[in-house]
Amino acid sequence: MATRFEDRVVNLAGLVQGITLVTFPAASSIFTDPGEYDLSSTQYGAMFLPQVATAIVTALLGARLAERISAKRVLMTGLTANLAAMVVLVMSTAVESEPAIAYPLLLVATACLGAGFGLTVPILNTLVAAFHPRQSDRAVLVLNALLGLGTVLAPVFVAVFVGLGVWWALPLLSATFLVVLVLVCARLPLHAPASETRRSPAGQSGIPPRYWLFAAFAVLYGVCETMNGNWSQLDMTTQLGGSSTQAALALTAFWAMVTVGRLLFAVVGRWAPTSVVYHLLPLLLVATFTLTAFLPDDTPWLAIATFGLAGLGCSALLPLTISLGQERLTTMSTAVAGGVIAFYQVGYGVAAFGVGPLVDNGVSLSAIYGWTALVAAAMALLSFAVARGASARGQAPAGQARDSRPDRSRRT
Repeated sequence: MATRFEDRVVNLAGLVQGITLVTFPAASSIFTDPGEYDLSSTQYGAMFLPQVATAIVTALLGARLAERISAKRVLMTGLTANLAAMVVLVMSTAVESEPAIAYPLLLVATACLGAGFGLTVPILNTLVAAFHPRQSDRAVLVLNALLGLGTVLAPVFVAVFVGLGVWWALPLLSATFLVVLVLVCARLPLHAPASETRRSPAGQSGIPPRYWLFAAFAVLYGVCETMNGNWSQLDMTTQLGGSSTQAALALTAFWAMVTVGRLLFAVVGRWAPTSVVYHLLPLLLVATFTLTAFLPDDTPWLAIATFGLAGLGCSALLPLTISLGQERLTTMSTAVAGGVIAFYQVGYGVAAFGVGPLVDNGVSLSAIYGWTALVAAAMALLSFAVARGASARGQAPAGQARDSRPDRSRRT
């Protein structure tokens, strides 16, 4: 059983991971500013390709690495990779006016960030599920809410530091937090007794066919989240007539509602069926993407509210996909978090990179948001297949097989 201090450190690591993850999107106006890095939309989108590639590889390898070298060492490696990303980003500011040097540094930084994200997030989800075996779905939601809180803080910090003329103070601050976390984690056991050594039952091996439903859902979710998380600021400033401050508020509103939603559904999940939440949130995304596509040019405050609603729509979907996968795919429960994160990154890559060339070739962001409503609609339909057979109230301990009949007992 983990100590309370271990539990808090793991949750704090989720908070810091959220800050580092959104540092690059939060600074999008810096990267595209002609007076700073002067990147085109295509270059800005391509900047995230190394992040996607390394995140996918490390997320898929994370479970095996944890079995071989322990979850603690995987977590520390991931935190160190995040630290390297922040250090390289700070270094790039010294040569931001020299694109031949600055842009490769940014690519190295996002590659390190992807490796850190791919190693850290699945292990954090696995650890909190093991620390709270009787309430693993709620624990995963709380962890991801703290990760979401970090994503809220990043654009706020950027806005403050840009106003002070020292935007690079954000990656420097993140690097400081990461150094402290690495030093603290080195002194803790951070052991996941039910997860690290578990093997598939005799006679059951390979990937269950149902796993690919979770994978497809994660890809679609990654597209939806990234359209809001990476492109909302540029949509605000180039399409909707908003200022840079209003653009930062839009991104903050999105991530704030992601966090609020996760906390809300962690509480509501005590009484409301998980499947209901899982079906309704994609429909909310359909509505917000449709509204974003038709927003008038002179209504930035309505746009901010719309991006906030989109955050609520995204909020619980990823953590619930992880917890549902760990519950239903019992023959590979230790690998579910990494797999879901990997396919989420595929969707992230599609939206992060694919939008840039479209914009540079004259396609409006408003039109792209309209197309993304179709992606959210496909996710809504797929949610019925993914959540089929999910527990309505409560969840078995992580890593334990459950009776195929719905468990209607109350959580204790």
